[in-house]
Parts: sequence; C-alpha cells; structure tokens
Amino acid sequence: MANQPSCFIPFDKNLNGINPPERFTFPFYYQPHALSVLAAEQLQCSLATMDWQHNFGLDPIQTGLIIGKMFGVLVVKSKRGQLGFLAGFSGKIADENHHEGFVPPVYDILKKDGFYKLEEEKTNQINVEIERLVNTPELHDREEELKRNQLECKAELGAFRVDIKQGKKERKFQRQEAELTLSNEDYLALDTELSHQSVNHQIAYKRLAQRWRTRLDELQQSFNEYAVRLESLKAQRKLRSSDLQKRLFDEYKFLNANGDWRSLLSIFHFTETQTPPAGAGECAAPKLLQYAYLQDLEPIAMAEFWWGASPKSEVRKHKQFYPACKGKCEPILGHMLKGLELDPNPMLENPLEEKAIEILYEDKDLLAINKPAEFLSVPGKIILDSIFSRMKKRYPGATGPLIVHRLDMSTSGIMLIAKSKEVHKKLQHQFEKRTIKKRYVALLEGKLEKREGEIELPLRVDLDDRPRQLVCYEHGKSSKTNWELIEVKDGRSLVYFYPLTGRTHQLRVHAAHTSGLNTPIVGDDLYGNQESRLHLHAERIEFIHPNTRRVMIVECGVPF
Repeated sequence: MANQPSCFIPFDKNLNGINPPERFTFPFYYQPHALSVLAAEQLQCSLATMDWQHNFGLDPIQTGLIIGKMFGVLVVKSKRGQLGFLAGFSGKIADENHHEGFVPPVYDILKKDGFYKLEEEKTNQINVEIERLVNTPELHDREEELKRNQLECKAELGAFRVDIKQGKKERKFQRQEAELTLSNEDYLALDTELSHQSVNHQIAYKRLAQRWRTRLDELQQSFNEYAVRLESLKAQRKLRSSDLQKRLFDEYKFLNANGDWRSLLSIFHFTETQTPPAGAGECAAPKLLQYAYLQDLEPIAMAEFWWGASPKSEVRKHKQFYPACKGKCEPILGHMLKGLELDPNPMLENPLEEKAIEILYEDKDLLAINKPAEFLSVPGKIILDSIFSRMKKRYPGATGPLIVHRLDMSTSGIMLIAKSKEVHKKLQHQFEKRTIKKRYVALLEGKLEKREGEIELPLRVDLDDRPRQLVCYEHGKSSKTNWELIEVKDGRSLVYFYPLTGRTHQLRVHAAHTSGLNTPIVGDDLYGNQESRLHLHAERIEFIHPNTRRVMIVECGVPF
C-alpha cells in the first residue's frame, strides 16, 4: 500500500482468472462486471461491521430516522499497475461528508469555515426571526380583528343597500298612488320629499362606507406593521437562498478523463431545465470518478448498490445494484466520462428491427397485435421504430391516432389498433369508462403467501430519475390492481394481474414496492434484477366491438 492514495482499497481476494473489461461501464444500464461484484461484496462486509451513528434500517433495535443509502465502487488501476477499488456514498452519512476509507465530496458544503455554512447561519437567523413573527400573538390578533371587521363591514353595507333598494320600491309605489289621488301641487310636494329621502339615504350610505374605510385602513396598517416585515424577511430569505445556490453550483467543478474541468452550472446550461437539481454532484459516481482523476488512477469498472431499508416512496432492495440516476448524474457523467471508452448504450439499439409484428385478430375496423418485449409502443427520441410506425406503414390510409393504448417498452402482449378516428374514439371511451377488462401474466421473484388481493398506491414520476415511478401520497395519481396467484414453483410466483387503472409502470411498482407485493417481477431492470427480459405479458383483453357491439375476447400465449 506504500505510496497508494489513501482511499485506494486493495482486493482481499485472488483475482486470477478475472480479466478486466475491455471498456468502462455504461453507468445507466449495466450488468456489474465480476471485479465490481467482488469490490461491492468486500465493501458490504466492511459496512456490516462499521459503527456509524446512522440508522440504515437494518438493526431493529437502532433508533433514529431510517435512511438507506446508495454506495458505489469504482475499480481502478494504479500507476504501478495494481488493481483495487474506491468506495463512495451518495449525500452524507451521520451528518458528515467525510468518513475514513471513502472518497471525499467534490465540494464540502459542511466545511465549518466555508461560505456555505456561514451563509446558512445567516439564513437560519432570518428563519428564527420569521418564526418569531409568525408565532407573535399580536400578529394573529390583528389579523383576526381585520378579518372580523371586514366581514362586519360587508354585512352592514350589504344590509344598508337592501334598505336603500326597499326604500326605492316604496317611494315608487307612493308616487304611483299619488298620481291617482293627489292634486298636482300636493304631488309635487310629495315628490320633492321623496327625492330628499333618496338623497339622504345615499349620503348616509356614503358616510357609513367612509367610516368603514377609515376603520379598515387603520386595522390594515396595524396588521401591516407585522405582515410587511414578515414578507420582507421571506423575500430576503428567498433571495439569499437563490444567490447561495448559484454560488454553490459554481463551486462544484468536475474533471474528466481528458483533463477538462467544467462547473455544475455550465454542465446543466444546455439541459432542458438549465438549472441543476438539488443534490446534483452529491451522488456516489461523480465523487468516485473525481477522486480517481485527481489521484491519477485509471477507471476500470463501476457499480452502485443500495444499502439499508427502502424509502417508503421508492423501490430499493438491500445490496441490489442500480444504475446511476438520470436527472442528476446523466449530464455530469456525460462530461466526466469523456476520454473513456464506454460499453455501448443498449437503449440506442433496436434488437427487433427486423422482427415482424404478430397479428392476433383483424377486421375492417381494428386489429389486435402481439407487441414484443423491449419494443416501443410509440416512437422514442432516438429509436423511431415502434408499433405506431409499423402500423402507419402497414395502413397508410388509416385515419386517427391508430394506437388505442400503450404497453411499457419492456412489456409484451396484446395491443389494440384502430383503423379509423371513429373506432379509436369509441375504444378510447371504453378505456376511460374502465369497461375494458385486461389480464396480465407475471412471474415474480419470490413466493407469495396470499392467494389474491388488491393493491392501491398513488404514483408519480421520479423527476430526478425518469422513467422510474415513486409512491407519492401528496402528488401521485391513484393506481389500483387486483391480483391472483396461479402457482408457486422453484421459489417463484406466477400471478394474474388485473389493472383497474393504467399508470406508467403500475404493475411493476405494485409488484416490487413494500406496500404492494414486495416481490419484483423477474427481469425488471428498474425495480428488480436484470434477466433476459421482463416477465410481464398482456395475455388477455375483453372489450365491446365499436361497430358490431359483440363482446370480443382476444388472448395471446405467454412467452415465458
């Protein structure tokens, strides 16, 4: 270990027979190389014995907030040719950025004499003042008095306007009666008196309204003594936070294999959002690569795994490998990996380019096809080949959108295609009314104890890692699935899924999430483990034919 960088960890196992990869890991979709697996296993053994003041959720008697973490290993070669690895973690652990044996952050925001901590202290002082004002009894008392008087003003002026309107009706009636019974001289005298009454009512109303305006202005000014101060402090806090964030982003500077540096702001400048998301640069992968470049270590392979209990909103399995997140890491790693020869991006390949689409049923109005796994329903940003493009080519005279509903790229099975706008509209209406019955077959990784059940979880997209979905009770959309166990064989469960809604990745999340079946679908590369394919198949659909009104049932054999 002499002259090795302090975070360089030698392998504790013999590496004979394990050849290094020809290219570096494509970080957003990969099977961990054998060296990465060995490094991860070695790190996991160390993690199991570390006494951090951090609750990963693995020890039932440990107290404190449960926070699982993503760890990463980067296999590297030293200048002396020795293979080893670096270890890193995302974010911070036990409120610390630095832990012995782990690579440091790209920029340490927790440094005590750094500008971030100093600015954070000033912001905290503003927060204390805001909290003091918010909790001041006088503020609430004055606000309540203002609201009460506003309601009383509205009620009293409203009642006065009703009186004026009623008085106007009565004077009109008196004039109509007087025209029939009084002389001209007496009628003119009465008309003059009634006009005086009208004017006096209007004057009285204006005086009442003016008294209320004066009263409410006084109360508003009294309330504003606190409210304006409070809003000023909030505006000051927002401005300071924005300035601090920009300054912080500029402190994060990343190196790549070519020796080029770029700041976080410049990296995200050409992205769709243009602004880095919170936590950008704090993930394990950028930390590991930055340290390797700075220490003149050659990156060989990389992998990241989850350690601890899963967050309630996500699907994370203890010790399972995961790709780098796209929202935060894709732009950063796009810069940092320049100069390294990478494994090809499988998402740019179309393995089904020459494969024909099987037709299960067809008539003059519609058809049902069998979508292959790993094939798009509609054109993507890069790969344009899809069910839509194939159907458009097959039926050039068809009108309307053709695609009635979609299947996830990795899911195979039945899709309905409409040949006209009218048929499409009628079928869409059945989907919207949820009268179409669909049945999926899925093979799950574990054994289910129950025979059937219902899963209902609100889902939304993970904005930092599309297309992954999160369970979110605040912003998520309702998703509901009924399920039925078919059989358990070789430690795996074959099930029927009956989705009652059609959210993105609904069945995959309902299978894998701890609040669902807690058993991922075999081959689920997002929420479970990679295999040859995702074992999820849309096997049966039942609907009313839009024109013949016959009940249609289409089935498609399960390919696994």
